[in-house]
Amino acid sequence: MGENRRISKDEYFMNIAREVARRSTCTRRQIGAIIVSEVGEIKSTGYNGNPRGMPHCSETECIRDSLGIPSGTMMETCTAVHAEQNALIQAGTNARNGTMYVTIVPCPICARMIINAQIRRVVYLGDYSDKRGLELLKQVGIEIAQLDLDEG
Repeated sequence: MGENRRISKDEYFMNIAREVARRSTCTRRQIGAIIVSEVGEIKSTGYNGNPRGMPHCSETECIRDSLGIPSGTMMETCTAVHAEQNALIQAGTNARNGTMYVTIVPCPICARMIINAQIRRVVYLGDYSDKRGLELLKQVGIEIAQLDLDEG
């Protein structure tokens, strides 16, 4: 019989963030984020996709794909709101002192928003070539952890 171990809180919340990512309408990558209070209450969720009222890339065509823009470049061309941004907007001041679980390293713009929202800890899953967001978070003393969800 296999070992039945209880997953950690970080694993629990990251699995929820991964499920939230499945709501994304981006055709390039599906990102999810959740903000959890100091006592473990989920304050908000967010996934990446176009702003309210705009057609989704999954319904039309990704502007970056149509222009042949390589991944990781000319990010400003993308019309999507990032998962972290959506989670912060939904949480408002309830984000303060919370932990953000996000399925990829936050970009520098999201990192600045995380800093100003006074998030105290960021747990991320996937790596990304641009680490400037992590450097910003470290610079102001936000606790950072990369989670490895071994599916074994």
